[in-house]
Amino acid sequence: MAETMQFDLVSPERNLMSAAVKAVQIPGTEGDLTAMPNHAPMITTLRPGILKVETETGTQEFVVTGGFAEIGQSVSVLAEKAVPHGDMDQATYDALVEEAVMAYKAAKEAAPENEPGPVDEAAKLLQDMVAVGTHIGLDPKAANLNY
Repeated sequence: MAETMQFDLVSPERNLMSAAVKAVQIPGTEGDLTAMPNHAPMITTLRPGILKVETETGTQEFVVTGGFAEIGQSVSVLAEKAVPHGDMDQATYDALVEEAVMAYKAAKEAAPENEPGPVDEAAKLLQDMVAVGTHIGLDPKAANLNY
């Protein structure tokens, strides 16, 4: 049997997974990373993407919109929103993209003229959400991308 570690995925709505796993691929804001048993301890923020969890019985995927991951003897992911890949449909995806569009619009309206930082961050979030949909086979054009 391969070496495993404890993994927990939690969103504000529910506990999505708690299991012994072989590896977790995490969409970090500074780049994707794979946590395996005996990984160096660290904390990272998440960007919208696909979180892949490798168990003894196969791989499970979740769409996450952001949050944090704490890696140590175990891996804990606290996701802003997380949806099992199999549960992600066009309507759910459209709602997530619409939230990102609204955040982008709000950042544009609130940002001072010479401080594009928050606007850039909101634009990056929106583009990451569009990329997630493309990656999992959903149509980003079906979402209202008028921004």
